[in-house]
Amino acid sequence: MTTPTSGGSPDEYWRRPDTSPERPAAGPAPVPARGSGYPGPPPSTPPPAGWRPPVYLRPPPPRRLPPQDMAELDVAEQRAQRLTYGVGTLAGVVLVILVCVLCSRLLF
Repeated sequence: MTTPTSGGSPDEYWRRPDTSPERPAAGPAPVPARGSGYPGPPPSTPPPAGWRPPVYLRPPPPRRLPPQDMAELDVAEQRAQRLTYGVGTLAGVVLVILVCVLCSRLLF
């Protein structure tokens, strides 16, 4: 938000513009509407009874999924977990060595 640069009260920035006879309003005054002022959505015509969008291609029914080997899935998950732990351990060792080297350079 920008701050007003002119002097005067802080509310001067938010006042309406002057509509004196020397400065006429920008356009015609709006006509007040009855009620809420919203006339509602425009009228529309409903589609004919039984109308549907055209269907050009019918998809085939879904295939049956192959059975899952739960024992093989468990073995694969354990292998992936071991690999993840190994990579994390290796990264931790490298970071500890790097910190030790940097601290030794600061001390000596």
